[in-house]
Amino acid sequence: MRSLFTLFVLFLVINASAQNVSNYRTRVLLIPLDDRPPCLQFTQKMGLIGNAEVVSPPKELLGNFTTPGQPEKIIAWLNKQNFKMFNAAVISLDMLAYGGLVASRIHHTQLAPALSRIDVIKKIHQLAPHLPVYGQSVIMRLAPTGDGKNEAYRQKLADWAEISVAEDEVSKKRAAELVRDIPTEALTDYKASRKRNLSVNYKAIDFVRSGIIDYLILSQDDAKPRGIHVADREQLIERSKKFNLTSKILVMPGADEISMLLLSRALNKRFNFSPKIKAVYSSEELSNKAMPFEDRPLRQTVSYDIAAIGATEVTDAAKADLLFYVYPSRFETGNAQSFASEIEKQTDNGKHVIVADIDPKGDVQGGDPNFSTELLRRRLLPRLYSYASWNTAGNTIGTTLPQGVIYALAKAKMKQVGPKVSKQIELAEHWFTFHRVLDDYYYHTLVRGKAKTYIQDNKYNPLRLTLEETQKVESYCMSLLSINFKELSDSYTSNQVTAIGFKPSGMTFALPWGRTFEAEIDFKVH
Repeated sequence: MRSLFTLFVLFLVINASAQNVSNYRTRVLLIPLDDRPPCLQFTQKMGLIGNAEVVSPPKELLGNFTTPGQPEKIIAWLNKQNFKMFNAAVISLDMLAYGGLVASRIHHTQLAPALSRIDVIKKIHQLAPHLPVYGQSVIMRLAPTGDGKNEAYRQKLADWAEISVAEDEVSKKRAAELVRDIPTEALTDYKASRKRNLSVNYKAIDFVRSGIIDYLILSQDDAKPRGIHVADREQLIERSKKFNLTSKILVMPGADEISMLLLSRALNKRFNFSPKIKAVYSSEELSNKAMPFEDRPLRQTVSYDIAAIGATEVTDAAKADLLFYVYPSRFETGNAQSFASEIEKQTDNGKHVIVADIDPKGDVQGGDPNFSTELLRRRLLPRLYSYASWNTAGNTIGTTLPQGVIYALAKAKMKQVGPKVSKQIELAEHWFTFHRVLDDYYYHTLVRGKAKTYIQDNKYNPLRLTLEETQKVESYCMSLLSINFKELSDSYTSNQVTAIGFKPSGMTFALPWGRTFEAEIDFKVH
C-alpha cells in the first residue's frame, strides 16, 4: 500500500513538472555573464516574448560586482539538470571559468582551473549531443574595473594598454612614464589576466572545431580602435579562419548584451526563422565612425549583430521584413524631429520598425531627450517592435535588435499557439518596451544625473556605495522615478495595448551593484 502511495505521489510530481514545462514552447538553459539586469533579467524577460522559459542557476551563485560567482557550485547545479528538457543552451564561458565579467579582469583564477571548469560544456554535449549550445567568451577590455580602490592608477593603466603598442617615440616615452606610475603588482596582474583569458578564448574556438559549441561569439569588451587588445582579437580571427569556422564564430564588439543576441539566434534557428533587415541611419557620416568604447564603425556593429542573431541584412527596404532605425544624431539640430517623423510614416504604412538611440559621445549613456520626446509625443513607442538606448552602441543595438526579431518570430507563429499564449506574448513584448523607456530614458537620462548629485552632496563614494547609502539612494531614485512611471503609464497607449489590457503597476527599484550605473527595475502587468 505504501509503495502504491509513493508511486502515486511520484506520478503527481512528474505530471506537475511536465505541465510546468509545457506552459512554454521552448526552454533555454542560460549561464549568464553575471547577475546584472542586462545579462539575466533582460534575457529572461525577452525569452517570454518568444514563448520561451529561460532557466538559469540560483542568483546567489552568480556573484555580485567584485564578489565573483561560484563556478564550482554552478557546475554542480548543471550536473543536476536534465538537458533533454531544454531546446538550447546559452552559456557564458567567463562565468564558468572565472565567476563572471569583473572576475575575468583580475588574476584570482589561475589558467588550469579556468580551463578545467569550462569542460562541463563538453559533458553537456556528451549527455545531450543534439542540444544546440551557443557560447560567449569575452576578449578582455582595456581598462580594469573601477572598484573605488584603484582610481589612482586605473586610467593610467587603460592609457598604457591603448598606447603601449604604438611605434612613435612620443607614445613610447609616454608608455614608459605610465609604467613607472602604475603599481608593478597591478600591471603584472593585468598582463597575466589577458594572457589567461586569451587561452580560454582559444579553447572556446577548439570547442567549436569539435562540435561541442554550435555557435560562438568572441565579444570585445569596452575598447578603442587602438590598443593591446587588437593583437588578441586578430589572433582569434586568424584562428577562426584557419579552421574555416567563420560561419560559426563571430568576433564583434560587446559584452553585456550578448546573451540576448544568442537567445534570439537560438529561437530563430529552432523555428527556421531568418528575417531580412534593412538598417536606416539618421547620419551616414556617424554610421561610419566608431562609437565610444568600441573599436569598429557603428555600421559594422549593426551588421555584426544582424549576423549574430541569424538574420539577413538587406539594402532594399521593399524586401525587408524589419526596418532598423539607428539614431546617433542627438547633437545634430533638427534630426530628432525628422527621424521620428520618418519612423511614424513607416509605422503608419504597416512597416515593422525597431529603433536604437545611440549616444555618440558616451557622456549620457541614456535616451536623447529630444528624440525620446518626439517618440513619446507621437505615441510611437507602443507601435514599435522594439526600442533601446543604454550605455554603448553595442549594448543598445544588442538589446533592441533581438527583442524586435523575437517579437517578429512570435507574431509569425502566433496562429499556432492560440489566443491565451498570444496575449501573454503581447504582454511580455509591451513589458519589455515599457521597461526600456523607463530604464533607458527616464532613469538614465533624467533621474541618474540627479542621483549622482545626491551622492556628491552626501559625500558618498559613487563607485562603491555602502548598503545603507545604497538604500538611501534607491529611495531617492524611487521617489523621482515613481512620478515618471505614472506619466509613462498614462501615455503608453495604442489600440493593441488597450486590447490586451496592458496596465503596469507595482514598480520596484534597486541598485544591485551599489552604484548608479545599472538599475534593476521591475513591475507587474495586468
